[in-house]
Amino acid sequence: MKVAFTTSGQTLDAPLDSRFGRAPRFIVYDMESDTFEVVDNHQNLNAVQGAGIQEAEALARSSARSLVTGHCGPKAFRVLMDAGVKVYYTYLSTIAEALEAFRAGKLIPADSADVEGHWI
Repeated sequence: MKVAFTTSGQTLDAPLDSRFGRAPRFIVYDMESDTFEVVDNHQNLNAVQGAGIQEAEALARSSARSLVTGHCGPKAFRVLMDAGVKVYYTYLSTIAEALEAFRAGKLIPADSADVEGHWI
């Protein structure tokens, strides 16, 4: 199973970004092989609108089945749910901390968006 984490960095020690659609990057971690890839999200950083929806669609195509982030808006959340991607919210500082909490089952799947659209 693959899990995506929002970040501005490129390693597991990087900070977890609290934004979904406007996070500069995603780390997609493969739980089976203990490897990860960095996915650039710069195309959505300056989008006037639709950044969350566009990134949700891209994430769904990446084969990640879970997303760990700080916040997610309603339209992106709906796209993720429709694609079968579970969303987990956390305020942990780094990808490594969030990954550890995810592995330990300490993160709870969200049942709705937690911010309004166009939240930055």
